[in-house]
Amino acid sequence: MDPDPHSTVTRGFRARRSFTVRPHLPGGLEDLRSLARNLRWSHDRGTLELFAAVAPEVWDAGVRDPAVLLARADQDHLAGLAGDPGFLDRLDAASRSLRESLATGAPGTGRGLVAYFSPEFGITEAIGQYSGGLGVLAGDHLKAAGELGIPMVAVGLFYRHGYFHQVLSPDGWQSERFVDNDPHTMPLVPLEEKVEVDLAGEPLVLRAWKAMLGPVPIYLLDADLPENDPAARMVTDRLYGGDVEHRLRQEIVLGIGGVRLLEALGEPVEVFHTNEGHAGFMGLERIRTFMTRDELDLDTALARVRASSVFTTHTPVPAGMERFGRSLMERYFSRWASETGLGVQTLVELGHTPGEPPDSPFNMAVMGMRLSWFRNGVSRSHGETSRAMFGRLWPGLPTAEVPIGHVTNGVHPGTWLAPEMSELFVERLGHDTATGGTDWSGAGLITDHELRDACDTARATLVEVARQRLRSGALDAGRSPSELAWTDQALDPATTTICFARRMATHKRAALLLEQPDRLRELLLDGSRPVQFVFAGKAHTDDDEGKEMVRRLVAFASEPALRHRFVFLADYDMALARAMVQGADVWLNTPMHPLEASGTSGMKAALNGALNLSVLDGWWAEAFDAGSGPNGVPNGWAIAAPAAGTQPGSRDQARLDSNTLFELIENQVLPLAAEERRHRDSTGGDDRSSPWWNRVRHSLATLGPVVDAHRMSAAYDSDMYRPAAALSRALAAQDNSGARALSEFLGHIRADWDSLRVAAVDVDERDGDLGSRRRVVASVEPGRMRPGEIEVQLLVGHIGAGGELEEPTVTTMSPHGSPEPDRDGIVRYEGDAVLSVPGRMGLTVRAVPRHELLSTPLEPGLVAWAD
Repeated sequence: MDPDPHSTVTRGFRARRSFTVRPHLPGGLEDLRSLARNLRWSHDRGTLELFAAVAPEVWDAGVRDPAVLLARADQDHLAGLAGDPGFLDRLDAASRSLRESLATGAPGTGRGLVAYFSPEFGITEAIGQYSGGLGVLAGDHLKAAGELGIPMVAVGLFYRHGYFHQVLSPDGWQSERFVDNDPHTMPLVPLEEKVEVDLAGEPLVLRAWKAMLGPVPIYLLDADLPENDPAARMVTDRLYGGDVEHRLRQEIVLGIGGVRLLEALGEPVEVFHTNEGHAGFMGLERIRTFMTRDELDLDTALARVRASSVFTTHTPVPAGMERFGRSLMERYFSRWASETGLGVQTLVELGHTPGEPPDSPFNMAVMGMRLSWFRNGVSRSHGETSRAMFGRLWPGLPTAEVPIGHVTNGVHPGTWLAPEMSELFVERLGHDTATGGTDWSGAGLITDHELRDACDTARATLVEVARQRLRSGALDAGRSPSELAWTDQALDPATTTICFARRMATHKRAALLLEQPDRLRELLLDGSRPVQFVFAGKAHTDDDEGKEMVRRLVAFASEPALRHRFVFLADYDMALARAMVQGADVWLNTPMHPLEASGTSGMKAALNGALNLSVLDGWWAEAFDAGSGPNGVPNGWAIAAPAAGTQPGSRDQARLDSNTLFELIENQVLPLAAEERRHRDSTGGDDRSSPWWNRVRHSLATLGPVVDAHRMSAAYDSDMYRPAAALSRALAAQDNSGARALSEFLGHIRADWDSLRVAAVDVDERDGDLGSRRRVVASVEPGRMRPGEIEVQLLVGHIGAGGELEEPTVTTMSPHGSPEPDRDGIVRYEGDAVLSVPGRMGLTVRAVPRHELLSTPLEPGLVAWAD
């Protein structure tokens, strides 16, 4: 019989009032509560060990949430800890360390905050407000920035259902289960301040929850309030859920609501950093504020916004950029257009490239580029890709000089290092790499035995986690316990383990090995060279191709003869990621080239002694060393980029890369692993002679300082945050006089630039000796440009096959005599060309705008080249 729909038992009792019940802590243990409230516990080893001692059985069951640990702790056990001098000393040390971190991260004198906006933050699996790489990167960035003392505040959304839990059916098809996130059970504090945004004429009230990550406050905006109607309350329901309009509404909340919240809180923000384009509407809100509150015109407001904005793009292809249709933009931003006095067309042009039709979709990444003067890709190769993708915004510039730089991603060592590896580094490197040590030369002193012990322990932990996940995942899929005895023997803690864990998108090519399934079966069943594979990852809810990839992997892993050596683990999260990057011997990464912006999973594995086997794309393209050092040892393996003109994703390329992958595993990885087993048996490993561990030592020494998020955060601070703050202050000084002067200058040069001409370049073109110099004189007709408004540059370099200068050196030329035009309207500039490259060299001259408040002379995209 169906249950009575009106039964109170079926419906449940609805609470009309609520309150939070805190667990009781004996006297002397009160500091545990303050430690639990600051998310620094997620990566502080000493604090984690304290909570492990509070409830050992709960900890051993895999719970890494201090709130849960305190709630489930046995009161008698807590009373014993309150009388344990050793525990109290450790508690005091952890509390003191937290207080010191809070003081270290306080804003410096005369320096405002950096506001970091992101749609997701992956701090810990206990706070389900992330989906994958973008959020985990944001979390690692904040952790490292806090430890470096960079004054920062973060803004995101609080999702009532967060990202989904992955459930696999018996045939391997992914379905999604959403669970409620209760902010009252999380280390979050509700703020009294509320802000309001306009959603197509309807007001939406927002509150915020505050979390602390060391010294960094994180504000998460929440629309689930009784002041909003039921549909509006769902705006912040799920991460990356809903249709295009739902995402637009979320991004309005994040960008516009976030700026309004920071202002309501009185946070002294100087620099606004948006992590991908999702928060880009913050630029529109700041323009509106400057125009309506400070009565600035559009150009002056734009100068203020651009000077203080940092935009990081993670998009490797134009198709990955988020776009909104013209009709949606008109519905949701008509009020903005009215308040600023600007038409909707002026607004949408901020999201268009030059020449696009007026009804083209509004591109969030293009707006991010237009509203920032500090922009970057997330690896060297991605910077190059981004300059090519967005070059149309600067049509006068060569692609190489498009003003988009790069800061290669990094990972937070304290979050991802296995305890055994962390302790080994402290002993051998002489510093705590978990908090950003830079000297990794001591990696060469670690013995085979020390590395082997640490990696063996982590691999055994991964095997145990995998067996637990296989069993629980099968039970979730409807299998009976009697069918699951095999899971107790899945994987082998002593076997070479290759791991892959990424978002299950088609361009990540998780199933590349399945291009040759029989060859893979033969590899797995060959007992003379044992190997095992661990896969994990979620497909987006609407990505059926990604779900099909998951299904194929699960189907292969379900073959009875293979399932003990090839496994797919469901519900990939930060906890599983830790186990995999710590327990892998080899980290596999096989994206389609050039569709990898950066990638960070292999970075985490490298810190734990795993060797990367990856396509030469993203971060690996700049970090891979094929053996150029004095000992000739590579730091991993690489699948070369495809030949020029090859179509990404083609069957031929997939087959070629699959062949390369199998050849590397069969002919290099597994023979090296077999040699290590023989070496282990013959030497005991007290020396440093194993070829496998030699490669690992080289990997640690070369990659350790490169993959560290402290390196990444320091680069953002020196190259972007500090210059942006200084430029912002200069523009704001004396009632925005700097911004007004700069906007007037930009208007003038855009109107008058065509009157400028580099009329002639004179140089001795006879052959010369390497290292000699040639005097170059350029005749410039400045037209309506005034002295001091232009910079004349000399470009010298090798001439390529197409007649182009290859990576030319750029130097500033000086006026030869008076900077005022002579009677013919000419100003002559001179400089020296150094003949620094043997072979055919060439040079040219150009003029670019010059103003002390420009972030770079190339920013306006105006260049006058020599005739």
